[in-house]
Amino acid sequence: MTPEQFLAQIRKQPPGPLYLFLGPDNYRREMCRRALVERVLSPEERETGLVRHDLDELSLAQVIDDARSMSLFAPRRLIWVSSAESVLPRGRAAAAGDAEPSAKDPDAGLLAAYAARPSPGVVLVFDSARYDLDGEDKAKSERVRKFYAALPPAVEFARFSDFEARQLARELASRAGLKLGAGEIELLVESLGADAARIAVEIEKLSLYAGEGGVVSREAIAGLVPDARSTTIFALVAALGRKDRVRALELLDTLIREGEYLPLALNFLATQFRQALVAREAGLKSAPQIQAHFSKLGVQMWPARAQQVSQTVAAFSAEQLSLAITSIFDADRGLRDARPDDRVVLEAFVLRLTAGWLTAASR
Repeated sequence: MTPEQFLAQIRKQPPGPLYLFLGPDNYRREMCRRALVERVLSPEERETGLVRHDLDELSLAQVIDDARSMSLFAPRRLIWVSSAESVLPRGRAAAAGDAEPSAKDPDAGLLAAYAARPSPGVVLVFDSARYDLDGEDKAKSERVRKFYAALPPAVEFARFSDFEARQLARELASRAGLKLGAGEIELLVESLGADAARIAVEIEKLSLYAGEGGVVSREAIAGLVPDARSTTIFALVAALGRKDRVRALELLDTLIREGEYLPLALNFLATQFRQALVAREAGLKSAPQIQAHFSKLGVQMWPARAQQVSQTVAAFSAEQLSLAITSIFDADRGLRDARPDDRVVLEAFVLRLTAGWLTAASR
C-alpha cells in the first residue's frame, strides 16, 4: 500500500487495528502519522491516548500486553511502536537465515494471536524505518515484512527518486513564495541526497531567510544548507581539469575562508577522482551510463553527480587520475603530520597536481 492509498483509506473508513509502516522516507511517514492521529484521537484525547514504544527498549510481549490492557483515562488509544525490525533474530541466527516466523517462534505466535483478536479502541502501528525497500537492504526489509505477515499489507515509504525530490522542492518553494531556478533546485536536492524531509526543512529555512517572493541564489544555498559547500569542491575539480591553477587556488581559498574541514574536502576530492577512474576503466562516457553502472554496484548516485563524474572523465586521462589519487594520499598524510598550516599542505597539493599534469601533457 502506498502512503497515498493509506491516506485515502482512512479518510473513507475508520482506521484498522493494526498497521506496519515500512521504509526509510520520513516525509510521507510524518504525513500519514499526523493523519492517523487526527483520525483516531480528538485533541483532548491525545495527551493520554497517544502512546509511544520502542522495540529497542521493550519486548514485543510487553507491547502486546500494553495493547491488551484497558485504560480508565483513554478509551481510545494509538500505540506507535518504533524500531519494529528489532524483533528479528540477530547474530548467528540471522546470518544462518533462521529469521522466518514459524509456529515455534513465540513472538510471531503472539503477534498472530493479537491480530486474530485485537483490542477494541486500540490502533497499533509497528514502524520500521531502518531499511531501504530495494538494493542491499531489500532482503532485510522482506524479513521484516514476513515477520509481520499476520498484519494487513504494509504501508511502504520508499525513498524519493531524484525526479520526485526535484518536483517536491519546486512545489514546496512555490507554496513558500520562493523563487528557485532549475540550477538551485538541482543543487538543493543533490546536497540533501534527495531526502524529502530534509528538503522540506531547508526550504522552510530558506523562506525565513529570503521572505515571501524572495530569490534564493546558489550562494545562499551554499551558505545555509548543510553539505551544499561540496559544490565548491566539484568546481575545484573542474578547475584542475582545465589546468587552471589560479582558479583552483582561488577555490581552495574559498573553502578555507568558509571554514571547510580540509580533510573532509580532501575526502570529497578522492571520491570524485576514484569514481572517475572507475568510470574511465569501465569505458563509460555519458552521465546515464555512469549512473547506471554505479547503481548496479550499490552506490547511490544522482544525475547531477553522474554528470560531474562524466566531466571529470572527459577532462582527465587515466594517468592523470592515478596521479591525482596518489597525490591525495600524500596530502592526506601531510594533513595528519606536524605541519605549519593545512593551507600549505593543500596549496602544495594543487601545485603538485597541476605541475604533474603539465609535465605529462607535454610528453
